[in-house]
Amino acid sequence: MLKMYSTDMQTNITEETKEFKKGNWINMVSPTEDEIKMVCSKLEIQEDFIRYSLDEEEKARIDIEEDDNTILYIIDIPTIEKERDKKVYVTMPIGIIFVRDDYIITVSQKSNEIIESLKIEQIITYKKSRLLLQIFYANARRFLSLLYKINKEIESTENKLKDSLQNKELLKMLDLEKSLVYFTTSLKSNEVVMEKTTRGKIIKLYEEDEDVLEDAIIENKQAIEMVKIYSDILNGTMDTYASIISNNLNAVMKILTSVTFILAIPTLIASVWGMNVELPFQRSPLGFAIITVISVILCVIATIWLKRKHMLN
Repeated sequence: MLKMYSTDMQTNITEETKEFKKGNWINMVSPTEDEIKMVCSKLEIQEDFIRYSLDEEEKARIDIEEDDNTILYIIDIPTIEKERDKKVYVTMPIGIIFVRDDYIITVSQKSNEIIESLKIEQIITYKKSRLLLQIFYANARRFLSLLYKINKEIESTENKLKDSLQNKELLKMLDLEKSLVYFTTSLKSNEVVMEKTTRGKIIKLYEEDEDVLEDAIIENKQAIEMVKIYSDILNGTMDTYASIISNNLNAVMKILTSVTFILAIPTLIASVWGMNVELPFQRSPLGFAIITVISVILCVIATIWLKRKHMLN
C-alpha cells in the first residue's frame, strides 16, 4: 500500500495526494515491487533503504547514502501478533527515509499502531525532522502501553497459577518472558538512535524539535526501566514456581516411596509363608487369619513410624 500526504504551506492543512511533489510524506506499508520501483524512479533514489526497512531482521540504526543524499533511520516498534490463537508481543523494524530536503518516506512490513496513531491534521509534512521525532515519541508511548498490558497478563497468569500449576499457564509466562527480552533489546537500540539524533549532526534540529526529542528519550528510558522491573518480577516468579513444582514432585515421590514400603510388608510375609518348608501356624486352622493380623499390625506400626518421620504428610 502506498499513500502520500502533503501540507499546504499557506494553510498548514495536510491532505492525501496522488502527486509527487517536494515536501510530501510517503507512507509505504508492505509495498509491492511496482510501488518500490515507482517511488525510487520518481525520487531518483536507490532501492536499498526501502528493502532494508522491510527486512524483519534489521536492527535499529542510522545509515547515510551520500550518492543520492538519503538518510535511513530504522527503529524497532512493538506489535501484537496472533500465534496459535494467542497474543504474542513482538517487535518489528520500521524505516524512516529522508530524501534530500524534499521528501520523507516511512516504510513498514505491515500496518502498525505507530503510523496510524499519528493524526494527519497534526502532521506538517515539510517539517521532516518533526515528523521523525513524533514517530519516536509515539513509539515510546506505544512500548509503555504494551508493557502495562504485559504486566496485567503477568498478574492474571500468576493468579491462575496459584490455583493450579498447569502447563498452559507456565507456557504463557515463558511467552511473556520472551516478549520482554525482545522489548529490552529494541528499546536499548532505539535509545542509541535517539541519542545520536540529539547531536544534530545527522538531521537539522530546531529549538521546538529538541523538546519533542527530549520527551521521546524520557519516555523511552521509562520504558527501559519498566521492562527491567517486569523482567525481574517475572524471573523471580518463574524461579518460585520452579521451586514449588520441585517441592511438589519431591512430596509425591516421598509419599509413593512410603506407600511402597508399607505394601512391601504383607508381600514379604506372604512370600515367606509361601515357602515349601515348616513354618509357624502352618497347620493351624486360624493360620491365615493370624498371619493377616500380623501383617496389618506391622503395616500400622510402619505407617505410624513414617508419619512421625513426616514421610506421609
